[in-house]
Amino acid sequence: MESYQTKIIEFPDDYEGKVTATIISLKAKTVSERAILYVHGYIDYFFQDHMAERFTSEGYNFYAIDLRKYGRSILNNQHPYYCRDLNEYFPDIDAAIEEIINEGNKFIAIIGHSTGGLITSLYMDHGKHKDKVDKLILNSPFFEFNASWFKRKIAIPIVALISRIFPYARKKNELSELYADSVHSDFKGEWNYDLKLKPKEGVPLYFAWLGAIRRGHKQIKHGLHITAPVLVMHSAKSVKGDEWNDEFMQGDAVLNVKDINKYSKRLGPDVTIAIIQNGLHDLILSRNEVREKVFTIMLNFLNRQ
Repeated sequence: MESYQTKIIEFPDDYEGKVTATIISLKAKTVSERAILYVHGYIDYFFQDHMAERFTSEGYNFYAIDLRKYGRSILNNQHPYYCRDLNEYFPDIDAAIEEIINEGNKFIAIIGHSTGGLITSLYMDHGKHKDKVDKLILNSPFFEFNASWFKRKIAIPIVALISRIFPYARKKNELSELYADSVHSDFKGEWNYDLKLKPKEGVPLYFAWLGAIRRGHKQIKHGLHITAPVLVMHSAKSVKGDEWNDEFMQGDAVLNVKDINKYSKRLGPDVTIAIIQNGLHDLILSRNEVREKVFTIMLNFLNRQ
């Protein structure tokens, strides 16, 4: 693969000091004015080289952003993966879109995965450059906590209030390590990403982050007004358990796909939902025949007039 170009964007200091985001880009195999911008999920960063290669081979300039306090953008003064409001990420997306336009692109599509799907949905509703984005693709967007009624309705609202007094209050993250087992090549998967940037054991679960996500979810549930066409993709089923079984290679081990399907219909007037049999939470990390179907669906959507 050709070399990526990397650009570090600096922003005004926030409540933790210096802030940067990192834009990673790869040019299309042929001269193109069409671009993809990829926005990763929670405890995540851009590492999906095969996605960049696929889009550039199909005539799209590919861009990905490691958001502030994620991946390549983590600085020593920061609490990784931390935010107090999802709007904190909007300047990062603004900068990426401006970079894409400055490089001569006339068509822009955003792909958001998981929490990135929630952030980009909100951005496409009221972000600064939302009208400069032609299409939105959501890969298993995070529209609801995959938790019990008590946690969703009682516990999370309480800890969100606590975070207003103690902004760094936290608890142990409850994310299952079995999802990492299904994707990383050191375990049962095929992808060799950096476990320091995307740790298997998760990170501290900050109450402020929970509050920010909850407020984002409420906006989705009240309904957005995204005018661009939206493609939402999710696995056909969710899987869970405390011990490994092969079901973890055939479904979403992070979110409840019924929630994704339900709330996707509230994004705007032009929403297409694609259900992917045997898809993992990050659909493009699914086994080859599944991800090929995912790429085909995305490309057909992008090429649709």
